[in-house]
Amino acid sequence: MVRKREDGRWEGRIVVGHKENGDPIFRYIYADTQKELTAKLRQSIEAYQGVELTEESRMTLGQWLDQWLENMTGTIRPVTMKRYEGTVARHIKPYLGEKIISQVTGKDIQKLYDTLAHHGNRNTGEGLASGTIRGIHAMFHEAMGAAQQAGLIPRNPTEDIDAPKFSYKGKKVLTDEQLEKFMETIQRDSVWCDFFYTEVTTGLRRGEICGLKWEDFDEAHSTLKVRRTIHEEKGGKLTAWDTKTAAGTRTIHLSPSTAALLRERKKTALTEWIFPHPWKPEQPTRPSAAYERMKILLKLLKEAGLPDLRFHDLRHTFATHALTSGVDVKTLSGILGHTRAAFTLDTYTHTTGDMQKRAAEIVEEFLIDIFGEELKPWQESGKMAKAPSG
Repeated sequence: MVRKREDGRWEGRIVVGHKENGDPIFRYIYADTQKELTAKLRQSIEAYQGVELTEESRMTLGQWLDQWLENMTGTIRPVTMKRYEGTVARHIKPYLGEKIISQVTGKDIQKLYDTLAHHGNRNTGEGLASGTIRGIHAMFHEAMGAAQQAGLIPRNPTEDIDAPKFSYKGKKVLTDEQLEKFMETIQRDSVWCDFFYTEVTTGLRRGEICGLKWEDFDEAHSTLKVRRTIHEEKGGKLTAWDTKTAAGTRTIHLSPSTAALLRERKKTALTEWIFPHPWKPEQPTRPSAAYERMKILLKLLKEAGLPDLRFHDLRHTFATHALTSGVDVKTLSGILGHTRAAFTLDTYTHTTGDMQKRAAEIVEEFLIDIFGEELKPWQESGKMAKAPSG
């Protein structure tokens, strides 16, 4: 149906679904001219081809996100649910929550991300980190994908934009000399030295190293099976969960020194946990305790002339040294438990840039070995370009 309105604009509509009683659900399109309206109608017909929306397509985005979160209860970890709820309440609902879900566009979402990047922190007024916005995008993409499957929207609008790019900040990574001092310093802490030595030689996440059991250690093959992570709930209760993703469950090969350390440690083990709670050995080490011990260790590290470090910087140090030592990105991604090698590449782009420079130097050395120093092929090409024509 096409008609000219009293205000002079043109209006058209197409059927995009049906109500439970069989009545059609219309999408209305408006334009200044009949020609423009015809073009818009054609685009809408193509966009809704094969789509059958339900009555719920008139609900707001905020209403759908509440329903989606309720549907997700029990299917994701409590800590993930808490993060999702915070994301929806703080970063999505205030900006797009009142908009009809079927009318949310890629442009709306891009504008949201731009806003969050500039002043998304509602407490300080500062922008959110790019990694935080990428996390919001991942959750938003999942929620809108579920809306598409439920017949609320014709397509997922988050697919109309690229995931926000990381804006890389310098990571604190120990140099070879600093790493040597670190290893010397942790020897002064007899209770925690094995824990931190294993961390810096494996790059495990804090919850993963706390969740290691002796059944995960294969002495014969010097490997560790990473298959659980320890979480602290409110009130201090510890829970053991499977690893975050399928890629998180992995077997890693240990360095000879780390394997030897664990073999010696196992001889005097009193519990199933490789790194038990210092005075409650029936329990694993608390991730928060490892964090607090790292802060205490910082005093010793500063005395040794080392920079301030977070626990996660030990993971960065392991990954960076692995890459610069020649471990390829795909292999490192598997060791770290990343889902995609592309994520590893993005995270450690500062390192791979140095590696590319070294690769260029190796190529030049290779060419010199073939052609010799006297006349490199690129010099010969330059001379040919300058040679006068006959």
